[in-house]
Amino acid sequence: MGFDDTYKLSAHAVITNDSGEVLQLRATYADKNWGLPGGALDIGETIHEALLRECREEMGRDVVIDYLSGVYYHRVYNSHVFIFRAHFKGNGQILLSSEHSDYAYFSVNDLTPVQRMRVQHCLQFNGEVQSAKF
Repeated sequence: MGFDDTYKLSAHAVITNDSGEVLQLRATYADKNWGLPGGALDIGETIHEALLRECREEMGRDVVIDYLSGVYYHRVYNSHVFIFRAHFKGNGQILLSSEHSDYAYFSVNDLTPVQRMRVQHCLQFNGEVQSAKF
């Protein structure tokens, strides 16, 4: 590993409704998949700052970070993903940015296998930050 190696970093939030379903946003770019709110870090940002900014930009809502539950490496993207448990600050409606076309709450069992593992680690957090490679 060299000093000039570059990794992509992103921070994402696990936010649930009163029924325990997980909030996902549908992207308007790339493969238009559903995913957790959040995104890539800007230069100079901490993972916490990035998550707060991304949630505000993507959903027009502020969130409160509860804890960091996992750090995951995705080979395909050469990316490390930080997963946080979070909840909305105050009341209000989700106002999606142009990056997303829809939002919905999903049962954990309806998530993709990778998302399911990351979300289960988050929801079953015992104080130990999890990690895995995909």
